[in-house]
Amino acid sequence: MKTLKLAIAAAAGMSIAAMAATAAAGGVSDKEIVLGTHTDLSGPAATWGVGSTNGIRLRFKEVNDNGGVNGRKIRFVVEDSQYQVPRAVQAANKLINRDRIFAMVGALGTPMNNAVMKRQLAAGIPNLFPFTASQQMVRPFHKMKFGAFPTYYDQIRAGVKFFVEKRGKKAVCAMYQDTDYGQEILDAVTDQLKAMNMSLVARTAHKPTDSDFTSSIAKLQKANCDLVVLGSIVRDTIIPVATAKKMGWKVDFLGSTASLDFYVSGAKGGITEGYYAMSQFLPAYEDTASPIVKKFFADYRAAYGKEPNIAAQVGYMIGDLVVMGLDRAGRKLTTDSFIKGLESIKGYRDIFGGPELNFSADQHLGTDKAFLMQVRKGRWERVTQPLSY
Repeated sequence: MKTLKLAIAAAAGMSIAAMAATAAAGGVSDKEIVLGTHTDLSGPAATWGVGSTNGIRLRFKEVNDNGGVNGRKIRFVVEDSQYQVPRAVQAANKLINRDRIFAMVGALGTPMNNAVMKRQLAAGIPNLFPFTASQQMVRPFHKMKFGAFPTYYDQIRAGVKFFVEKRGKKAVCAMYQDTDYGQEILDAVTDQLKAMNMSLVARTAHKPTDSDFTSSIAKLQKANCDLVVLGSIVRDTIIPVATAKKMGWKVDFLGSTASLDFYVSGAKGGITEGYYAMSQFLPAYEDTASPIVKKFFADYRAAYGKEPNIAAQVGYMIGDLVVMGLDRAGRKLTTDSFIKGLESIKGYRDIFGGPELNFSADQHLGTDKAFLMQVRKGRWERVTQPLSY
């Protein structure tokens, strides 16, 4: 019986190894490169998922219309996770085993990426510039993990440091999703306050789908918080900020780049006016944009019949980074040559005016610095130069 169990285990191990080798070799033919993503197209984070994939597609279409990359066209396969972990796992299994993608590009969500990552990397498939700035996307270092954004942890530590040192905040509180993402925000606030010999005054947690924050806001107001750090996305940013204003509580709210969205800045009645968020990216507005960005707006509108949101702009940047890596890998495209191509990118600047990104053999995070942004007259405006802690 023991011998039989060992034989079964060995066979299973060989099967997994064979699957990994096959997947790693897949996705590239003489005329095509297959890339994929799992994202939210119809759930609570769809504003990010739809925009980001459209932006990536637009960049890939531009390349394909001009002959592709080193003679190969890019095929981008998108699967809807609805911002649910089981669906993300199901989608990733399809992308890995059936579509045999060469790389995962712009996958959305911290818990979704975490659920998929181990098996994906074991199959030899790089995880490129996911739509989450979780530390786990780049730490610990792995040769097949690349990130374009400063982590949520780095962003929030820098933001808290700024508000305490430059704005004199003394009673810092946190309101965060009860998820991996929210935990990273809480860790960042707690660690930064500890580094400055301070403690978190109060905190509340919520589910991503919660819609009533009255009791949570009342708790934080009672604690006399003068800065509330949010571990939220879009809907769960707007509602708490609106709730505080309706209750007559004037307090500064600070969020991560996950809340940097036109729906937040453009919320009805100017209810989010004054809200702060950290960002690695400078969102563009067409009426003040450069000619090349105006062209992006026109092309996006022609392709999708709508205006490009911030996620679409970031997606376009991500697509551009992937194209650059593929181009530098040369005609003899392998996972190793592609990784080296990405690692060779230095001094990258996106067309929208974001910070410089640099990669190397031992550094797969483009930057660890973030801007402080604020909603002013319904638009996101930069408050500071890039910050770090």
